[in-house]
Amino acid sequence: MENNVFDPLRKKRVALTPEEHVRQSLISWLGTEKQYPLNLMASEYSIEYNNLKFRCDIVVFNKELSPLMIIECKAPSVKLTKEVMEQIIKYNLILKVKYLIITNGVVTFACKFNQAKQTYDFISEIPDYEEVTSI
Repeated sequence: MENNVFDPLRKKRVALTPEEHVRQSLISWLGTEKQYPLNLMASEYSIEYNNLKFRCDIVVFNKELSPLMIIECKAPSVKLTKEVMEQIIKYNLILKVKYLIITNGVVTFACKFNQAKQTYDFISEIPDYEEVTSI
């Protein structure tokens, strides 16, 4: 059983790929260090864009189950490029969240949507759940 890991969001064992290791480490860290409720997060969240199906690695919701944050996880060997950012921005055309996070477990970028300017501003760290849910 060492080649798989239990995903508490999907409530099942999944293959422990390098990307999955990054995802599971982040889920654990968000829950313990940033107080994100596991029951308000989803792994492999399906969306549809231009009749194509996509899966967001992690989506965080508020207590009303509205999406607040999209997180895209990559394997540590994958560089976080402009294309990775464009991928998560495309997902956000559907979900319209305030926060976008991309990580490969080594480097992490966090952005907050600036409603007034209609741009994404980079922020220095992933906010606590309480901050993400505050208006």
